[in-house]
Amino acid sequence: MTDIRQIKNTSVYPSETTSVWRITFAPLVWALHFAISYGATALVCAKGGHVGALRLGLGGVTAVALLAIIWLAWRAWRHWDIVRDRDWENDAGTNEDRHQFLGHAAFLLAIISFIGVAYVSLPPLLIQTCQ
Repeated sequence: MTDIRQIKNTSVYPSETTSVWRITFAPLVWALHFAISYGATALVCAKGGHVGALRLGLGGVTAVALLAIIWLAWRAWRHWDIVRDRDWENDAGTNEDRHQFLGHAAFLLAIISFIGVAYVSLPPLLIQTCQ
């Protein structure tokens, strides 16, 4: 019979625990960008503010969000480590396969989040008036 303490300490990649959290960072940036973009637009339009300043501010927020997602995608790409071993499949169930799968999942989520931020930014950036 295997002891539970032995199973918990079998990972050679101690970053796996944090990697599970890292796959959520890019979608979190997307969600924050969504809330800021549409919240600021609703607030400015409700108060009768200047739309030009809104577009400029949202352009800056969008640039920061896209740069953050690019940085997260680069880190996920390095975590995936596809360049070193050219192993596109991680189906053996080893510790290394699980480690690389988390990088792969984070990279794909970063791509989806990048596209999401680009599409979310279009309506607020292209708005002409609040009427």
